[in-house]
Amino acid sequence: MNKPIQQRTLKTRAKLLEATRAIVAEVGYDGLRTEQVVKRAGVAKGTFFAHFRDKDALLDILIGGDMLAALDDMAAQPAPRDLNQIMDRLNPLMALMTSNRTVFDVILRHSGAAAIETIGPIAESFGRMIEVFAAWFTPDGDHPFRTDVTPELLAEGVQAFMLQALGLQFCALHNALSVDERLGPYLQAWLLPVR
Repeated sequence: MNKPIQQRTLKTRAKLLEATRAIVAEVGYDGLRTEQVVKRAGVAKGTFFAHFRDKDALLDILIGGDMLAALDDMAAQPAPRDLNQIMDRLNPLMALMTSNRTVFDVILRHSGAAAIETIGPIAESFGRMIEVFAAWFTPDGDHPFRTDVTPELLAEGVQAFMLQALGLQFCALHNALSVDERLGPYLQAWLLPVR
């Protein structure tokens, strides 16, 4: 039998999240330190670790929440009708995911690919991406995209190519192209039928 979460516990967790958001706004994700969070929230370091396994677990909640909000915004818009519209829809999410190296690294570690035991907001956002993207490719939709494979497979390809393009932005050997310059040709080859 699960015990209900006490109001005090919820308030403490909210205080920690609020303190973290404020610190990130001041110094960015790279400058965030656990000591700053506990000091700003006015709690003991042990209290922090009672709520979050580590700093990454805290960042999973913040970054994952932002990713899920961006995906909700995408889902609220009509389905894109061409590649340019797809790129426009993806840009806010991609900008968030590549806002800095720390953010991208946390996303990769918590995407579900790293075999972390718990499923947090970032891993949830990867599943949500497939749902949102697949809705763009319904076989009866008004779009020029392939219909010889399932919308889910097309969505998984968009996600994979997007992650490849984003990851290469942080690679000293392969970052000469912008994300759009790299992703556009990937999506064109993947989504459009051969003529």
